[in-house]
Amino acid sequence: MAHCECSCDDGACVCSYGRQPADEVVAGLTTKADKIRALFQTGYSRSEIAGFLGIRYQHVRNVLVQSGFMETQLSRPMPSGDVELKDSLPVLVRTALGPGGRVVIPAAYRRALEVDEGDYIVMQMDGDELRVVNDEKEFARVQEMIASYVPEGVSLVDELIAERRREAAAEEAEIAEIKARQARSAATEPK
Repeated sequence: MAHCECSCDDGACVCSYGRQPADEVVAGLTTKADKIRALFQTGYSRSEIAGFLGIRYQHVRNVLVQSGFMETQLSRPMPSGDVELKDSLPVLVRTALGPGGRVVIPAAYRRALEVDEGDYIVMQMDGDELRVVNDEKEFARVQEMIASYVPEGVSLVDELIAERRREAAAEEAEIAEIKARQARSAATEPK
């Protein structure tokens, strides 16, 4: 069933057909951020959301940027001369540090890193910069790096087991030698 929702201000009317009424979209949602996201996903514009909720347009925009629905002006590719950076990642993204040190990774970067909400990432300081990497890819990279130092056909597990056995045998020989010395010493002592 198609719905018609109209909003009129100063003689200008905006009518939207085919969307669920805003009241129904936000029913049961408690936070403004949840309401903003739900309305945006239903097809309401940022200005319509701000007007409906009685909040500033900037508040709506900030929630949508932090939720990954929008990118900021700084997150768009920066042109370098005549070269267009189509289909590439944004060169620079500026974002605010949220409560508890939270940082929202923009959707384009999450797709490039192949991570979703709940996935693990690896962070590393590189000088004064923070490096963020997909956990699984970093693990595979480290495995490849280690494998490059291992000669072909050599099992590190077998090498470790053999080394531990040699150490255990050497310890047992040392203990046996100590016991033999103690026995010789005890035999030569006067009673």
